[in-house]
Amino acid sequence: MRLGVPCEGPDQPVVAATPQTVEKMIRLGYEVLVERGAGERARFPDSAYERAGARLVGPTGAWTCEVVLSASAPDEESLGMLGPGTTVVSRLDPARHPELIESLRATGATALALDAVPRISRAQAMDVLSSQANLAGYRAVIEAATHFGRLLGGQVTAAGKFPPASVYVIGAGVAGLAAIGTATSLGAVVRGTDVRPEVADQVRSMGAQFVPVPTAQETSSDGYATQMSQDQAALAARLYAQQAAQADIVITTAAIPGRAAPILLDREAIEAMAPGSVIIDMAAATGGNTELTVAGEVVTTEGGVTIVGHTDLAGRLPSQASQLYGQNLVNLLTLMTPEKDGTLVLDLEDEVVRAITVCHEGQTLWPPPPVTVSAAPAAQGPSAEELARAEAQEAAARARSRRLRAVGLAAAALVGAALVLVTPEAATSHYVVLVLSVILGFHVISNVTPALHTPLMSVTNAISGIILLGAISQVGHSDPLISAAAFVALVLATVNVFGGFAVTHRMLAMFRKD
Repeated sequence: MRLGVPCEGPDQPVVAATPQTVEKMIRLGYEVLVERGAGERARFPDSAYERAGARLVGPTGAWTCEVVLSASAPDEESLGMLGPGTTVVSRLDPARHPELIESLRATGATALALDAVPRISRAQAMDVLSSQANLAGYRAVIEAATHFGRLLGGQVTAAGKFPPASVYVIGAGVAGLAAIGTATSLGAVVRGTDVRPEVADQVRSMGAQFVPVPTAQETSSDGYATQMSQDQAALAARLYAQQAAQADIVITTAAIPGRAAPILLDREAIEAMAPGSVIIDMAAATGGNTELTVAGEVVTTEGGVTIVGHTDLAGRLPSQASQLYGQNLVNLLTLMTPEKDGTLVLDLEDEVVRAITVCHEGQTLWPPPPVTVSAAPAAQGPSAEELARAEAQEAAARARSRRLRAVGLAAAALVGAALVLVTPEAATSHYVVLVLSVILGFHVISNVTPALHTPLMSVTNAISGIILLGAISQVGHSDPLISAAAFVALVLATVNVFGGFAVTHRMLAMFRKD
């Protein structure tokens, strides 16, 4: 089959395929046709596509392929070139644009909405919303720093000192966590809030303080948070207003697929913010999270608060956005090309394929059947009798462990005493060194974090090298016992050296690019 990659509209710098992803599509057996100039705004020249194996064509050549890959929904002119044998893969936002789905159905084409990928584990590699949100979260902090006009990190200089900026992020999804990580890396003091208390550890792991909403909220079966009641929303709004008033920069990320974005900060909350504060509304494209957001514009209130309503944050990083979007498409094509023979297979029994298929053979298939996000069932608490039995078993196990430890120590003491008695007096001082080394080594190793145990193996190889030298010098000793002990030490130290380096290199290989 032929894959067509057309030029996008004037407001869309992202292209559906990059030279790197074109090579992967060709390996799947497809013939790739790229419209001339499709990647220019993403800094991918036509020559790069030709080197990757693509064929350059005009607009008609791209839109009349059997499969068309696009980063934005087709316009009326493009719809006129589609036919029953065409499959369009793009961001269609079917829940908010039913008229577009009807137009696609009327052409007889098959339409796949890449932004409708379900939130299940096997579909993560195709989730374009997450990949673009990651970039948008990073760009949101860059835009905030631009409009803030001051450094985000504090400094102490000979001319004076100033504190770090305070950043408050509402929402700890993919975009929110990316924003938190970026702001933290720039030196800001960051706080994050989410209606899902289970994400607190994720926020803290990014270096931010988690501010919980004073009401618990469950996650629905599709992986998104359930809609708040009026009382819950009022409590959350009060928290958002309080925290925003203390922040220099506020980044809002609350978006609900298929619906308008919820209002998190009303006019009163914005007016309570300090002059010079900045709000980055990442949900501006779907209505905005603030009452004063204007999609696509930067608004400054009478109180001096700047509200940035950019709707193309990920698109402001077009090269990376195109690469991630193209890789999402490659992963989808890999799923739908099981034989890698360049033939797209529409398996509607597959829950991922069914979820993104909005129309096929003149029929509208949207909305799809609900996909339940797998979750571990809530464990029931043990009874009092089971708890008592478990505590008794644990106490007995601890007692056995103490007895075994005492017996082991006594046996070790007897063996040590016997060795001291049979050892010449001139060599007894070595036992003192041995005991002190064991105690010191145990103390040092026990205080090393587990994350460093594997790198530490390389250091212990040096110690094994010392053992190797000593063993080699004694392996030919006239005393058979000493010679045998030296040989055993030689073998064990050799295994430790080679094994340690093998494990270390294997660990380091996980951090290298292919």
